[in-house]
Amino acid sequence: MTAIPIRRARLLFVVAALLLTLVSTPALPATASAVSPPADAGRITSSQGAEVVAITQVAERQVDLSVRSPALGGRTVNVRLLTPDGWDPGDRSRHWPTLWLLHGCCGDYTSWTGQTDVARTESLRNVLVVMPEAGWNGWYSDWWNYGRGNDPAWETFHTKELRLLLEHGWGASSNRVVAGLSMGGQGALLYAARHPGMFKAAAAYSGSVHPLLNDESVNRIMGFFAGQGNDPLRVWGDPVAQRDVWAAHDPFHLAKRLRSIPVYLSCGDGTTGPLDPPGATSALEADFNRQNQALADELERGGARHVTTHFYGPGTHGWAYWQRELHSSLPMLLHALGAGR
Repeated sequence: MTAIPIRRARLLFVVAALLLTLVSTPALPATASAVSPPADAGRITSSQGAEVVAITQVAERQVDLSVRSPALGGRTVNVRLLTPDGWDPGDRSRHWPTLWLLHGCCGDYTSWTGQTDVARTESLRNVLVVMPEAGWNGWYSDWWNYGRGNDPAWETFHTKELRLLLEHGWGASSNRVVAGLSMGGQGALLYAARHPGMFKAAAAYSGSVHPLLNDESVNRIMGFFAGQGNDPLRVWGDPVAQRDVWAAHDPFHLAKRLRSIPVYLSCGDGTTGPLDPPGATSALEADFNRQNQALADELERGGARHVTTHFYGPGTHGWAYWQRELHSSLPMLLHALGAGR
């Protein structure tokens, strides 16, 4: 869909509403959310200088925000919101419990709504779901860039710029949980560990949760870093020379910081599972399974008391499993939000 500039958005939504009164088609149900941008939407910025430059309503309860981000070199990226019933960003008196859903490598901000039934999940009708763009292989990190940092700084974009934007003008509260798959599973645990207090619970489905486990794990993630012709050393540097940078982005090495919140870990073992076509296998899932087992053991050694694991054996690296695991983990996530039904 074509993005709508902020200064035209309000007028277009008013015109659309008037047209609806003149035709015989049924009105949307009373519980449906329509975009009603804040009156000052065009002037809402975070303290870091990020700003929403356009909005697009893509479906009932689904709104895309186009955000210009200094942390990303001034580029504009999209964030999809799955809005709760009664959501009105113009009402500054109400803020909603928020679930961040992070996509995996090679996906984007549309992945969760395009590949799962998240938009039809009844238990999420009282929650604002945030699905941000994180780059084809951004790895939820401020890239090392040979010690220079700067663009891309995905972690800064998400945890500072976007967080403040959503809380200031789009109905998000500071009551948050986070979940993600694969690269996004790593991101969920990284953000929870590296920003204490930001998230009340975290879930990782087939997550890359211990990339320093062994040479196979290191080489595999370096292969992802090199995707789309990228210099793999830009992300975290060399795994030996910049081991401190790597460890700072490895949930296993941050396990002590996860002890105080509920954590959900799930993964298959890479063999053919019940939701796979015959003969399907995944060396990637087998590697991530070993990583998740190691992290679970480390959390237990560290005294974590709120860890739920679902290492379900046969199963590959695919959406059918991640949708199932989202539903399995939602009771824990919603309980942490105080938003259970």
